[in-house]
Amino acid sequence: MFRDQRLGESRQDVLDYLSSRKADERIFLADLLVDKAHLVMLREHGLVSGEVCSRIMAALDDLIEKGSQLDLGAGEDVHEAIEAHILARVGPEGGRMHTARSRNDEVATCIRLALRAQMLDLMAEQLSLIATLVRLAEKHTETVIPGFTHTQHAQPTTLAHHLLAHADAAARDLARLEDAYVRVNQSPLGAAAFASTGFKIDRQRTCQLLGFEGLVENSMDAVSTRDFILEVLADLSILMVNQSRLAEELVMWSTSEFGYLELDNLYASTSSIMPQKKNPDTAELARGKTGSVLGSLMAALSICKGLPLSYNRDLQEVTPHLWQGMDWARSTVRILDGCVSSLRFNLERLEESSGAGFSTATEIADSLVRITGMPFRTAHSIVGRIAASGTRPAMAELDEIAREIAGFPASERGFSAVDLERALDPKSNVALRANTGGPAPAETQRMIKERLERIAAGEERLAERRGRVESALRELRKVK
Repeated sequence: MFRDQRLGESRQDVLDYLSSRKADERIFLADLLVDKAHLVMLREHGLVSGEVCSRIMAALDDLIEKGSQLDLGAGEDVHEAIEAHILARVGPEGGRMHTARSRNDEVATCIRLALRAQMLDLMAEQLSLIATLVRLAEKHTETVIPGFTHTQHAQPTTLAHHLLAHADAAARDLARLEDAYVRVNQSPLGAAAFASTGFKIDRQRTCQLLGFEGLVENSMDAVSTRDFILEVLADLSILMVNQSRLAEELVMWSTSEFGYLELDNLYASTSSIMPQKKNPDTAELARGKTGSVLGSLMAALSICKGLPLSYNRDLQEVTPHLWQGMDWARSTVRILDGCVSSLRFNLERLEESSGAGFSTATEIADSLVRITGMPFRTAHSIVGRIAASGTRPAMAELDEIAREIAGFPASERGFSAVDLERALDPKSNVALRANTGGPAPAETQRMIKERLERIAAGEERLAERRGRVESALRELRKVK
């Protein structure tokens, strides 16, 4: 809110309440770049002279060189502080920088510019995590481990299959970010307060100068919408939920009860009182920060839900939640990437556990169906009766139960002791499951190859996006 002289002085507590200075540190450079792009357009359309434009540009370049060291003083926000600096350096003519522009479209543009950079960095970090999971899976296509449903032993699988499940979830998170990026990378500049401006301006020109891909066309929508923030926070929330599931398994699998893996010392800590402890603190905090990101989304949704068009000051409160959510998400992805890359798996323990809890029962039932031709529900009942006994099944026991339930011993229909032993073997179980997306080594190897190709394609897309943005901003910085 620009405060002119007719409103008089204001109490400090009111000024502090209105201030967005802390959050504005995130958009300091973006603001200067937006100022430069707007000035270029004004000069090209004769709305500011070349001489005045050059003087303002020099003052802006000086601020760019200094970085965010600008003392905001008593300024309400970074935009007011920058304008005050320009006026002090250039004189009253410096005020021409604000021609045909409102703080409403300026702020909306700055947020999108700064968010775009954060999203590109997060995409790179997410690609790194996905690559870590896939390359780790590549080492463990033959490593048989227990698979779980309801946190109980269910069926054997492979470590590669399990890791690829996390990698695929992370890849969907990346896809959502890439999709949202298209809507974030749109320029609201030139919308002014909300009703455009009577000056003849060129919104496409500032859009091009800032490396945006298009316009938020309707000037009222351009300044008042924050749905791009809500979308990003929603995507970050889903991302964090998926990361939290990975973190939960790191915590659970590192316990003495499971003993499946050990975290590197860098990602763990000791107890302040119990010297034997090795606590998975980073994974626990990843779970905890998930709640914080979800809270950021809920706060932003609540702020935006009842606002009439067009701009309302409530929107100032949305942006800090965006930066907090982004910071927590990015740091979590980086930490889990490092944590996963340095894991030490107890392969012997994993293999021992792969057949625990009669987890091969499903394959015995499947084998009975394939070999004897009995209905699956009948086979399910037979194996369920065996499982209830709690002992490793023998062929004689299976025949007896099959005679009672199916009306014939399984051996009469070609099911042998060799078939039973094969069905009981976790490795055989896994090898049989070679359908698309299954845990069989040949299938996980195919998936790994495909996902490595997708990672390479994602890196190319990211490089192209970065290249377009950096090229535009590099040329803009050169303007004097």
